[in-house]
Formats: sequence, C-alpha cells, structure tokens
Amino acid sequence: MTEGEPKVHPELLTLPNVVLTPHLGAATHETHQQMAREAFQNLVGALRGAPLANCLNPEAQAPAQS
Repeated sequence: MTEGEPKVHPELLTLPNVVLTPHLGAATHETHQQMAREAFQNLVGALRGAPLANCLNPEAQAPAQS
C-alpha cells in the first residue's frame, strides 16, 4: 500500500501478521510468468469459444449479433 491508497485502519498497522506492500510488491518473475500463462490460456480458450477463466461479466463474452 502507499500513502493515502487506500485508507488503512490504524489497528491494521499494529498487527504482527499484517504486511502492507505497494502494488509493485506483486511484480515478481513468477507473477509475470503466471499472468502470461493465464493470458495465453484465455486467448486460446476465447478463440475456441470457451468461457473466459475468472470472467466477472460473462454476458460481455456473448458472441456479437450479425
């Protein structure tokens, strides 16, 4: 997390089992590899007409009306 984003409840800062990191904290080599794999799998799946993994609005994936 960074200053002002988002507003953090002060008690969170006192907990020994809480670690706050900037968004860049997820920018590891492994994360980038997994994101590339998922993007490729979604692309191949979409070309085959399969539902997109992790799609939050499947109605947007409906085939276009011709």
